[in-house]
Amino acid sequence: MEFKVIQITKINNIDFKFTDTENLTFPVPPLASANHFSDNGVDTLKICATIYINSKDSKTPVVGSLSEDENVFEIFFDYDWDDASPETYDVWYVEIDYTSKTVGNITEVVSYLKNLNSTTHVGGGLGEDPKISRGTKTSAST
Repeated sequence: MEFKVIQITKINNIDFKFTDTENLTFPVPPLASANHFSDNGVDTLKICATIYINSKDSKTPVVGSLSEDENVFEIFFDYDWDDASPETYDVWYVEIDYTSKTVGNITEVVSYLKNLNSTTHVGGGLGEDPKISRGTKTSAST
């Protein structure tokens, strides 16, 4: 298993604000896409994600733990946030290339935004993910 972070870039110049906050979950789960491609004959999974972080204390998110289980790949983006829902966000673009002997079997990617320091339980999320994170699921296309 090997991964390479292609880029982590803040993509907004002014603070981003959601117009409809009534249906907003907190923390905001990452929006991700996944695509298989061949990199010089090596099957590679490209994962692209946008991550929304409180603009008042924005720090670069970190690619945390990765795991592959049969056809499901999980990726955690780690960061610190306060326990209050922010009014404005910084939007980060993260791009990762992942390879393994079985990468061709991956059909689904679950990406999580994980708070490293909060003890606040936000509930929800997907599957068995920690109660201090939010996740989204996407299909890996070929």
